[in-house]
Amino acid sequence: MMEAKSLPLKYWNKIGHYRLGRWCFAKLICWRVPYFSSISPSFLTYSEASVKVSMRKKRGVTNHLGTIHVIAIANLCELAAGTLMEAGLMASMRWIPKGMNINYIKKANTTLIATAMMPEVVEGQIADIIVPVSVLDSNGVEVVQADIIMYLTPKR
Repeated sequence: MMEAKSLPLKYWNKIGHYRLGRWCFAKLICWRVPYFSSISPSFLTYSEASVKVSMRKKRGVTNHLGTIHVIAIANLCELAAGTLMEAGLMASMRWIPKGMNINYIKKANTTLIATAMMPEVVEGQIADIIVPVSVLDSNGVEVVQADIIMYLTPKR
């Protein structure tokens, strides 16, 4: 097995194979970035190439229609993309979210799973990259498509 580049990936590789480990991993991420605890995320997979993270439908994330609020889903998308950057971006680079384009395709009425895929990155190059995120409901229906724009720069 290849040595993990990032600290989160190193932790995931040690504990992510177990249910309790995945729960602990999500708690560690939410401790580091407390705002994400509002959606109570659960990580399903975590690698340099992709991240799958889920959130349950609960009252605290619903809107006046009883569906999951699009802003809660946007948080899920940003979490998937950001944690993917931590896992997949080369150690010589740094990132910060710069923007988000989100399409709310269908009403979200169930547990959701967001999948972020790592785009191609050129080491040492300042760039805006787009991290695509697809969000499916528990029936496999895509409810949201998001493009998270990340600003990449070399570390000093």
